[in-house]
Parts: sequence; C-alpha cells; structure tokens
Amino acid sequence: MSNGITLSRLFGKSPFAALQAHMIVVLECAREVKPLIEALARGDEARVIKAKDHIFEREAEADRIKNELRLHLPKSLFMPVDRRDLLEVLHLQDTIANTAQDIAELLIERKMSIPEFMHEPLIALTGRCIDTCEHSASVIAELDELLAMGFRGREVDKVDTMLTELNDIEDETDELGVALARALFEHEDEMKPVSVMMWYRLIEWIGDLADYAEKVGDRLRLLIAK
Repeated sequence: MSNGITLSRLFGKSPFAALQAHMIVVLECAREVKPLIEALARGDEARVIKAKDHIFEREAEADRIKNELRLHLPKSLFMPVDRRDLLEVLHLQDTIANTAQDIAELLIERKMSIPEFMHEPLIALTGRCIDTCEHSASVIAELDELLAMGFRGREVDKVDTMLTELNDIEDETDELGVALARALFEHEDEMKPVSVMMWYRLIEWIGDLADYAEKVGDRLRLLIAK
C-alpha cells in the first residue's frame, strides 16, 4: 500500500479495506520465504540476503498498516462485525509476517546451510505453507462480498467451501512437516546437536506460517457464524 493511500480513504471505501491491504503486504512477506529457502539450498548468498531484505521491508510495512488501523479504527462500526473480531484477524495476519521475519533472521544470523537430504522436502514444505497463506488471503479478499450480502446466502457458502479447502491444505503441511522432522531425526547423528535443534525450530516456524493462515480462516468462520 503506497503512503498516499490513507486508512481514512480505505475505510471510506470499505470497513474491511485496511484489513485486506494489510493481508496483501503480509502475503508478499510470506511469499519471499520460498525463494529464501531455495537460494539457501543453492548456496546463493546474494539472493538469500535479497530475500531477507524484502521480508524485513514487507514486515515493516505490515506493521505500519497494522498500527495505523489500530489507531484509526472507530470504537464502534456500523457493520455486522465486532471491533474485537476485526482486531483479532489483524493480529493473526500480522503473526504470519512476524514468523516470516523470524525465519529469515534465524537463517541469516546463524548462517545455516541446508543438509542435502533436506533440500527437496524443505522446499516442498515451504511451498505448501505459502499456498496456505495464499488461500487465506483469497478468503480475506471475499470480505467485501460477504458484507454486501449481509453475511448471508451463496457468498457465505462460497467462503465456507474456501475455508474447508484452507483446512485441507494446512493438513497437508502438517504431514509434510512430520515427514521432514522424521527425516531429520534419522540423520541426527551426522549433525551437530545445536544445528539439529535449529533445524527442528525452523521446520516448526515454517509450519507456523500455515498454522496462522488457517487460524485467520478459523476466526473468519466464527465471525460469519455470529
């Protein structure tokens, strides 16, 4: 979102527009995790740094939108959504960007090198976790239509189907994460204990991208049910 687009203008367009603008930036942040991992697997240090810088830049922009939204959000909104619900969705979205930044920071600070046996499964896990974030963002993009339909009718059915698909994709990321953790366990004796611990943490954090994306969807499901 450019600096020229103020939140007051966004709220004038739609009560959900600022939330959607935030999710767009969050998704841009999460997307960069995959090229970060791919560059690390190739040993391309310049691309690793570039991906890290972009993640940090997008996370800072997400924080800016989040803080402005919190500052300008009215105490009461004339719409069928509680202010606290909106802020909870905002928080969950923001956690996706924070997690992407944590991943980049860990990889850069420790100068980690991906073991050969982890290359393909780690890239596959990362890609599917980003798919989960993409799908969550698609659901957020439907909020305007939900509002226009008064949170009733075919649009609710459409979003409910999307949320079910979101849960299914997240389940796939859980399976990929478990398989990768199992492979890491089988190679523990070949690695330094600290490195093993760091890789388990990284696998968990990459999985968290999908977990928080799913939680955004779960929170929207509760919001619609109200």
